Amino acid sequence: MTRLVVVGNGMVGSRFTSELLTLDTRDRFEIDQFGAEDCRPYNRVLLSEVVSGARDVASIGLPQSDHPRLRVHQGVQVVAIDRADRAVVRSDGARTRYDLLVLATGAAARVPLLAGLDPNDPLPHGVAALRTIGDARAIAAATLNARSAVVLGAGVLGLEVACGLVRREVRTTIVHPKATLMERHLDVTAAQVVQTALQTLGVDQRTEVAATGIHLQHGRLAAVQLSSGEQLPCDLLVLTVGTVAATTLADACGLPVERGVVVDATLASPADRRVYAIGDCAQPPDGMSGLVAQGWNQARALAARLAGVSDPVPPKGDDIVRLKAPGLDVVTMGVCGTARGHDPGRRSIRVNDPHIGRHVEIVIADDRLAGATCVGAGRLAADLLATYTARTPVPRDPLTLLLDRSAFGVPEPGADERVVCRCNGVTLGDLKDCLANGAADVAAIAAATRAGTGCGGCRDELCALALSPEPLAATSESVLTRAKHG
Repeated sequence: MTRLVVVGNGMVGSRFTSELLTLDTRDRFEIDQFGAEDCRPYNRVLLSEVVSGARDVASIGLPQSDHPRLRVHQGVQVVAIDRADRAVVRSDGARTRYDLLVLATGAAARVPLLAGLDPNDPLPHGVAALRTIGDARAIAAATLNARSAVVLGAGVLGLEVACGLVRREVRTTIVHPKATLMERHLDVTAAQVVQTALQTLGVDQRTEVAATGIHLQHGRLAAVQLSSGEQLPCDLLVLTVGTVAATTLADACGLPVERGVVVDATLASPADRRVYAIGDCAQPPDGMSGLVAQGWNQARALAARLAGVSDPVPPKGDDIVRLKAPGLDVVTMGVCGTARGHDPGRRSIRVNDPHIGRHVEIVIADDRLAGATCVGAGRLAADLLATYTARTPVPRDPLTLLLDRSAFGVPEPGADERVVCRCNGVTLGDLKDCLANGAADVAAIAAATRAGTGCGGCRDELCALALSPEPLAATSESVLTRAKHG
């Protein structure tokens, strides 16, 4: 029996153990899994929806394997790794030995250097980050008394939080040091459409200006100081300025660490082939995306490698971003953003209509869709996602992608091969089989297939399929029509 220790029980760590126990048909592994949080794994991607009130905490839980060869230690902190003895040390001094060790420690919210804010001290009253389920609860509770809020950072999470706070009727201002909102995913033109949409929703914005400090009164947040000299009075400041990989354990035991725990293409540390790292804490050769799809791909690949089975090439889609913000529809994939540079081998087609809040750009390379940006595009974004992830050839005139759905070269709605949950690669055929085998609701579908446990973008379709009186015969399009119109 191989003793495997997994440090981390979040979205990636729990997925890894589930994958491994499924593939380990020879019963080779006995697993101890440690999670610092005293709760079952949950979908961190949906925390902004808890802040907005669109979801409750119970609805973002993830399934945890109850396999007899898995022991999960919730709320147990691993404080050290003894590589010489091949053991992890817990906060109470107890040791757990391993033959193989997997680090899935994730990342922590980055706390910026601001006057009046010490990154080494607890955050003062009224200042919060959003990384854990406790953070989401605290921010939601703070909105009950907050009159105004500042969100620091205008990446994906920043926009989601800002829209969520406005949904809770808190006057909100975004502060962002760059000229372009979501600059990793939007170019200037697309960002301008998003800015207008945010203004319509009631979200104020300060771009090309940085926060330099905070002002406290009687230990409570009173205002945020900006580099422009402006002072923004507020009761709540939410920090959404990125994350820092949790590498303390790896660094302390002598493993190579840069931005994350350095691993090779096999996800093993070059300094110790018994130690692996996956998810937000890992720095693989192809870089760190910060997207959960990359971590899930790593979890699947490492589980297959340890189980000694072949790992199928994952479907393209670990670079897809779907904004989960009330009233704001943004989807990006592949080549996008301000830093994409010029490539003579790529061509693009753009439709921009700020008046109705729409911006669509498709990028073509080698007769394939290399990327797309969709703001306010609704169904078109879903069709472009299908083309992008399936890697189907585009029409000779790519403009038809924006005009005629029949040009997409993807299965018609209802075809079993159509992917419904892109985060987990679940097709309509998989869902049909699941329903035929007795799944009666979305929770049962999620437990059996993992559909709906990623970004949440397919939950409406899953609900419609589960409620349909004829789920095996209905197409997703007709089911959704019935769901929307009663």
